[in-house]
Amino acid sequence: MNEASMTIPTSKPPGRLRRTVRSPLVRIGALGYLLLLMMGLNSDVMTSYAGEPFKSVQHIVALAIAGFAVYGAYAFFIEQRPVSELALPGMGRELGIGLLVGAGLYAACELILMALGIYRITGLNSWRFMIPAIAMALSSGVFEELLFRGVLFRSVETWFGSWAGLSVSSLVFGLSHLINPEATLEGALFISVEAGILLAGAYMLTRRLWLSMGFHVAWNYTQSAIFSSIVSGNEAAQGLIRSTVNGPDFLTGGNFGVESSVLSLILCTTTGSVMVVMAVTRGKIVPPIWRRTT
Repeated sequence: MNEASMTIPTSKPPGRLRRTVRSPLVRIGALGYLLLLMMGLNSDVMTSYAGEPFKSVQHIVALAIAGFAVYGAYAFFIEQRPVSELALPGMGRELGIGLLVGAGLYAACELILMALGIYRITGLNSWRFMIPAIAMALSSGVFEELLFRGVLFRSVETWFGSWAGLSVSSLVFGLSHLINPEATLEGALFISVEAGILLAGAYMLTRRLWLSMGFHVAWNYTQSAIFSSIVSGNEAAQGLIRSTVNGPDFLTGGNFGVESSVLSLILCTTTGSVMVVMAVTRGKIVPPIWRRTT
């Protein structure tokens, strides 16, 4: 066979059905729905094992592993792409930084309240009081990041670019907290700004989910397990520190918790904005689909 008679095989472009199945809209509907179902299972587990914290943690860890598997399987089999946002190389470093910074941001808020005489320590509980919050922190940190950053942010960004992804994912993430028992619109909007920018900024900078998961897990855990504070309008549970809080709502966050205070608004929004600026300077902002060059 001579060279002239040889043909170079070309890959067949995906059909309409396959393009539809792989589309961001279907990703939100299908994968988002599966993750929401699993989040419901998390809530059932924590309720069922409320008096058995070690079992609760074990079940939540198993569900988190299942959540990663579902997310990865959808990307591999349906979207037919590598799951780069959950790549293991570098995971330890990014997750570790996220845990340290997340815990540090919340601790900084409480230290300021202590300095102002608003948050007063009255005693300490046993270390065992720190165990139940592990399940809550893992559940929210893993599944909410998979859903709001991994699914919603990435889907909106695919069509409309990074700034739209940041705006939409932040707003929906904040408003989703309105279902919490003591939720307020003000608190939900605060979370949209401070946590929305912080967590989306972490993804935009690294293009992975480990840093944002670290932030999320550590903030919630430190808030509940160490400082025994209200988490986003949910009923406060006793953690390591017994305390009293007496001060204006704009500093304490009132019944919604510190997320609804100007302290967290300033600290978290500033940290998130720094990461967004770093993402811009490093060329990691994705333009809308109609402005991309082929």
